[in-house]
Amino acid sequence: QVQLVESGGGLVQAGGSLRLSCAASGRTLSLYSMGWFRQAPGKEREFVASITWIGGTTNFADSVKGRFTISRDNAKNTMFLQMNSLKPDDTAVYYCAAKTDRWQFYDCWGQGTQVTVSS
Repeated sequence: QVQLVESGGGLVQAGGSLRLSCAASGRTLSLYSMGWFRQAPGKEREFVASITWIGGTTNFADSVKGRFTISRDNAKNTMFLQMNSLKPDDTAVYYCAAKTDRWQFYDCWGQGTQVTVSS
């Protein structure tokens, strides 16, 4: 099992930036991919971005392409989400997720960190 802890959320004005971090521990050698999801009030959880742990292949939701970047530091078992040009619609609880099997959905989740973008 992999344990995940997010940090870096907060309150920012529209147009501003935030950087989220997700520290992984436990069976990190078995990681295949890590990702970010978010859930706004009254909405379902949605995919934001992902990165494969070995090759670094990235994937983004259309809503964040060109504004968000995802990266990882394998030596520190940490993943990052750099969020630029933030919009009020980006307000949500952001969750870090991980999976060890390429063909399975994410099965390890962090506790979430709140991101609030004021207009």
